Amino acid sequence: MHAVHVSPYGGTWYPDCRTDLERLLDDLFESSRQRTGEYLLPDPLGFVVPHAAPQYSGTVAAAAFRHIQRQAPERVVILGFAHRDGPAGISVPDVDGYETPLGETEVDRATMERLAVQRPFQFVEENRICDHSVEIQLPMLQRAAPRARVVPLFVGHLNSLERDRAAEMLAGLCDLKTIFLVSSDLTHFGRAFGYQPFPVDSKVSARLEHLDRNLMDAAASLDPQLFQETLDQSRSTLCGRSPIGLWLRTLSFVAGDEIYQEILDYQTSGDVTGDYDHTVSYGAMGYFPVRSFWLDAAGRKLLLESARETLRHLRATGEHRPIPPREMLPALTRKAGVFVSLHQNGQLLGCMGSRTSNESLAEAVPEITLRAGLDDPRFPTVLGVEGEIDIEISILSPMKPIRDARGFRIGQHGAILESAGRAALLLPQVALRRDWDSDRFLSALSIKAGLGSKAYQNTDARLSVFQAQIITRQD
Repeated sequence: MHAVHVSPYGGTWYPDCRTDLERLLDDLFESSRQRTGEYLLPDPLGFVVPHAAPQYSGTVAAAAFRHIQRQAPERVVILGFAHRDGPAGISVPDVDGYETPLGETEVDRATMERLAVQRPFQFVEENRICDHSVEIQLPMLQRAAPRARVVPLFVGHLNSLERDRAAEMLAGLCDLKTIFLVSSDLTHFGRAFGYQPFPVDSKVSARLEHLDRNLMDAAASLDPQLFQETLDQSRSTLCGRSPIGLWLRTLSFVAGDEIYQEILDYQTSGDVTGDYDHTVSYGAMGYFPVRSFWLDAAGRKLLLESARETLRHLRATGEHRPIPPREMLPALTRKAGVFVSLHQNGQLLGCMGSRTSNESLAEAVPEITLRAGLDDPRFPTVLGVEGEIDIEISILSPMKPIRDARGFRIGQHGAILESAGRAALLLPQVALRRDWDSDRFLSALSIKAGLGSKAYQNTDARLSVFQAQIITRQD
């Protein structure tokens, strides 16, 4: 018997008319393009996506689904949960498909059966666990990847051994044709949620974003224990803590040291409605291998040419004029942390940059090249320098918080230290050039922050690591 579950959310959470729903989804995808740009990172492993009604969270969610559309997966594993008293363990709904106004989505029954015979997975009747955390994803998934089969999973309470076992099994599903969707909203703020840690005033939007950024940063650690501790400290009302915790543990079995989280979009329902007395926050976070953030040969060449021509023009004329790449590739429109270093005969002449940027790589690199040549307070300007100057561009991955220095890998990681209101960053190549070990690198980082050499061990110290794509060529 072919058991298809008809989703009850058509006509309530979203339109039950196919034409109206398609129009809504088109509008959400277009709104996402306008907010976040055209460029999409390649080779995603999975996403955390919100699950409110599409008119509230759909634009943010579309930032993830647009990546899924580009990837065209054959299988999508959805990690949801039951908002009300779901069973312990991981429930696998005993269905063959889901029907929405856009038609039927087939499940990957074979995968579900393999999972369900092993604890903590178990088949459960659909009517026991039907929940919007899974089903609200289906119309957008049908729009993005209409041929993909789904593996719907409802994550309940898991002890540490059960979570590890489940994560190892889920890691076995990770391949080039599979994407994970992890369903969760962020902060639920207001008296109705029993959570109002600050007043509703002119600062509420900024305070909510600060709170949510801390939660998303904790998820970027890929450390489920650190994530849980952050939730507990803030008394957060984030709802999908179990699916997210399971997902972070799953990534550790895949290749966690080489995986980074990118925040694709963020918004609150208060931003949409103007009502901050009762608001829910939405974030779309993508998880990518570090190579997804690097430029190909054509992009590297164009960016180096831009830096070289900018520096050459500065030295020839003294004019502060950034010269953009002669061709605009999609990857050069991405916003990322970037540094530019100038050297001559192995000696540093200037280094400037930022861990994040509000400008595209195409805009940021020539501007930072000028700053490296003119504005580094440690060195004279390059205007009086004779001979060739070597240019080094470092494109940074997203930041990954780590619990302590044991998470730092010398030669692989750069690092940021934040402590006592101070902060400092060192690029990964600094250690290689000076033949430092981890302790020497982190001590130098502490000193650069204006703190004692062991400040990285302070109880208030926050360490984050990153990797860098290093691009070099002579001026």
